Amino acid sequence: MDNVLHTGKRKGLSLSDLLVTILLSLVLGVVYHFWSSVYDLFKPLFFQADELVYGVWFLAPTLAMLLIRKPGVAILAEVAAAHVEILFGSQWGLQLALYSVVQGLAAELVFAVLRYRSFRMGTAALAGAAAALGSLLVDIYYGYVLDYTLWMMLFKYALRIVSSAVLAGYLAFALARSLEATGVTQLLRPVTKKDYEALDHD
Repeated sequence: MDNVLHTGKRKGLSLSDLLVTILLSLVLGVVYHFWSSVYDLFKPLFFQADELVYGVWFLAPTLAMLLIRKPGVAILAEVAAAHVEILFGSQWGLQLALYSVVQGLAAELVFAVLRYRSFRMGTAALAGAAAALGSLLVDIYYGYVLDYTLWMMLFKYALRIVSSAVLAGYLAFALARSLEATGVTQLLRPVTKKDYEALDHD
C-alpha cells in the first residue's frame, strides 16, 4: 500500500494552486477548531490520552502537499489553517502562528529533503511525525514542558509522534488517494498512467 504517486514536471505555485491550498486550509482550519472537543474527550481516559488524536492538527501540510506536490505548499497550508483557527477564537491565540510556521516548515523539510519526488505513504507519515517534533520545539520555547519528568515527556511526545504519523500521514495519504481515484486531482495537475496503476495495488 506504500505506493508512490508520480507527478509530472514541477513548476512554481500557480494561482489555482494557491487558491486550492487556501480553500483546503479553510476547511481544515474549521476542523482544527472543533477538534478541540474531541481532544478533550480523550483526556480522562489515561495520562496524556489526548495525544492519541493530536495528529489531526498536522493534517493540512501533509494533505495539501500530497494533492498539489509543489514546494512551499506544506508550510502555506499549515499557516493558513492555523489562522482560520485563530479567527474562530482559539484559546491559544496568536501563539498558534508560531506553532504553524514551525510545524509546517518541519513537514515541508521532509518533502524537500526528498527533493519533492516522493509522495509515498511513508513519506507522509514522516512529514506528520516531523510536524509533531516541530510542535515539541515550540512547547519547549514557551516552557510548557518544564514541569515534566523525563518519562512523562518521552511518553507524551511518543504518543504525539505516533498519532501524527497515523493521522497526518496515513490518513492524509488515504484521503489523497481517494480523491485521486475520483479524478478530482486532475483539476490540480495532470494524472499519469502510473498514478492510476499505483491506486490498484496495496
